[in-house]
Amino acid sequence: MRHIRRLFRIHRIFVAQELKRMMEYKGDFIVGVIGFLMVQCSNLLFLWIIFNNIPSLMGWSLNEVVFIYGFSLIPKGIDHLFFDNLWAIGHFIVRKGDFDKYLTRPVNTLVHVLFEKLQIDAFGELIMGIALVSVALPQLQIEWNVFRVLLGIAAVFFATFIYTGIKIITASVAFWSKRSGNIIYMVYMFNDFAKYPVTIYNEIVKNIITYVIPFAFTAYFPALYLLTGENPLYNVGMTVLMSAALMSLGVFIWHRGIRAYESAGS
Repeated sequence: MRHIRRLFRIHRIFVAQELKRMMEYKGDFIVGVIGFLMVQCSNLLFLWIIFNNIPSLMGWSLNEVVFIYGFSLIPKGIDHLFFDNLWAIGHFIVRKGDFDKYLTRPVNTLVHVLFEKLQIDAFGELIMGIALVSVALPQLQIEWNVFRVLLGIAAVFFATFIYTGIKIITASVAFWSKRSGNIIYMVYMFNDFAKYPVTIYNEIVKNIITYVIPFAFTAYFPALYLLTGENPLYNVGMTVLMSAALMSLGVFIWHRGIRAYESAGS
C-alpha cells in the first residue's frame, strides 16, 4: 500500500510539472485538439456517406456503429493522455542515449517513462468519443442496470491497458535494435480496425485483431456486451484477460530489454 501511495505521489508531481510546461505553449494544445477533431469528423462523414446509401452495414445500424466508434476512442484517448511517452522510447530516447537518465534515478524505469509526459491533445479523442457515445445512446434500446454500468467502466479501464501493454512490448524492442518507432506504428495502426464491428472483416483480419493484436477487445466486444447484454464472461472477461496478459508480457520484455540495453548516441 505504501508503494502504491508513493507511485501516485510521483505521478502527481510529474503531472503538475508537465502541465506547467504545457501552459507555456497553449497554441500547440489548441491546434492538436482541433486537428484531431477534424480527422475524426472526416471519418464520421465517411460513415454518413455509407449509411446514406445503404440501410445497414452487415446488419449493424448507423447508431450502433457510431456507438462502437465512440467507445473505441475513450480507452485509446486515456492511454494517449497518460502513457504516450512510450513512442519517444521507440523513436529517439534509446537511440540518442537519453535513456541513461532513467537508470540513474530512484524510480522504476517503466513507471518513470509512463508518468513523465502528458499528451493534452488526447482530449480531442476523449471529447469525440464521449460525444459520439452520448449521441448514439438515446437512439439505442439498451436496458441499463448497475451491473452493466460497472462492467462498462471496468471494460474502459482494462481496454486502456491493452493499448499500453502493446506499446510497452513494441517500444521495448528498441533496447535491442536502438529504434522501434516503425514497429510501434505498424502494430498500433491495427487499432483503426477496432473502430468498427469485427463481423464486417474477413477471417484473416478478424483473427489478427482478436487473437494476435487484440484491439477488438478494446471496443467491439465490450461494446457488444453493452449493446446486447450478451455473454459478459467473454465480451468483458476477455478484455480483462488480454489486458493482464499484455501488461505482464510488456513488463517482462521491458526488464529483459533493460538487461540488454547498451547506451547509444552520436
